[in-house]
This record gives sequence, C-alpha cells and structure tokens, in this order.
Amino acid sequence: MVVWDAHRHLGTLPAFPFYGGPAVAPDTRSRGTVDALLADLDAEGTERALVIPNYGVPDPDVAFGFNELCIEAAARDDRVRAALWVSPRPGDEERTARALTLVGEPGVRALKLSFLLGGSPTDPDCQPGLERIFAVAREHDLVVHVHTSPGGASDIDQVATLVDRFGDDVAIHLVHLGGGMSGHIKLIGGRFFDWVDAGKRVYTDASWAIGFAPRWLLEEVEARGCGWDRVLFASDEPWSDREGELARMTAAARGDELSRHVFRDNFAALYGT
Repeated sequence: MVVWDAHRHLGTLPAFPFYGGPAVAPDTRSRGTVDALLADLDAEGTERALVIPNYGVPDPDVAFGFNELCIEAAARDDRVRAALWVSPRPGDEERTARALTLVGEPGVRALKLSFLLGGSPTDPDCQPGLERIFAVAREHDLVVHVHTSPGGASDIDQVATLVDRFGDDVAIHLVHLGGGMSGHIKLIGGRFFDWVDAGKRVYTDASWAIGFAPRWLLEEVEARGCGWDRVLFASDEPWSDREGELARMTAAARGDELSRHVFRDNFAALYGT
C-alpha cells in the first residue's frame, strides 16, 4: 500500500539517566545518518516522510543540533521533507533564531514545538518566542508540528490555546491525537471537529494513541462528514513502531477513499508532494 509518513525522527541521542535510573538509550531504532534513514524508507516502501530532529534528553543543543541533518536528508532525497526544531523558551532564543534562518532551505516544511524540554504555551516568558515562531510559519506557509501528551505543559488544554490563537492562518499538526485518554476524548468528543468547523487549520495523527482512539476518530469523521482531510498517518519512529501504527490505522481507515487521504493525500496537501 502507498504510505506517506507524517512524523518520524532523525538523529541518535546520547544515553541519559531518565527518571533517576541508569543511563540508557531506549530509542533503539534511531538513525544517526541520512543513509540509514533512506535505507529504512527503501525497506518499508515509504514513499514520503516528514523527518524531525530526535529529542528527549534535557539538553536543547542535542535537538537543535539535528536540524542540519534533517535538511541534509531533504536535500538528498525528494521523498523527505524536513522539520526544524524550535523553542519559545527565553533560554533558547539564540538557538531558535539560528534555526529560523534555515526555513528557506529546500524541503523545509515544518517547525517542531515540544514543551517536554521546558516552557509552556501559556507561560508569559514564552509569548515573544511563540509569536516569532508562528510569524515565521505564517510568512513561509510552514506547518507548526506540536507534541501533545497528558498533563503539564503538553496537555491538550495547554496546547489548545495555540490553536485558538494561531490556527486561523497557520497550519497546526497536533501530534499523538491530543495525548492519552483525556486528550483523545477531548479531541474526538468534539473539540477537534469544532475547530475544523470554525475554519481552524488543525491536523492530527494517531501515533501513540490508545487502542480505541484511531477507530473512534475515523468513525466520527465518517459520521460527521468532516475532518477526513485533517488526519495523517505517522510512525513516530523510533519512539513508536511503524508496524503497529500501520496496522492500527489500516484497520481504522475503512474504505479506499478514506485510506488514500490518511496515508497519502493529506500529507501531500499539508507538506507538499
């Protein structure tokens, strides 16, 4: 089947003592070179991919340091689109300014935001950075790709403020379907479709989603008759597994037309062919 992957990472992280334990490197399928990434795409038969700097260790230089690698991947192979790691935290102002100088490089189609490494959508200190990031996205017609997970600064109630503020004229890709049980229910139960009806440029993928959620999401898409052009397939390699994500979305996307949108057409519209 034709598969275009709207979310996977590039770069190998250093081992780190997460949660007070020994130093470990859990992202065992991470790829540290463009050659290794392209070999994966070949083996999978993945026809297009949005490639994002890998992150997770609490050192912003690591994630920012993979921006050039993602740009190199996009320059090497037309299957690849690149996202740039950016941050609204005041401590990351210079790093983000350097990253934003790269938005004109070939293949750059998105800016990646995650609050797992600090900051918050509602933190007053982050507002100048957020305004700058979304202004650049608006000027260059880039997608802002935002991590969601339950609780804290990545909770959908926090991230939703970005959609409310910026979603009229900037495309916002909410990763992980709102994040966890609470996020899934809040989005699928109405908020996601309310945004679509209101004209917000909001998109999502179901990577990391709890088992029932992809099925329920696409059932609601069919029942409501909207949102079919806003859901994308994402593997989130190496933090999820492509095999499992592909199986769940294949089962949920019933019918050829909906499947084409989820696995190809929505990527093409959002990230370019």
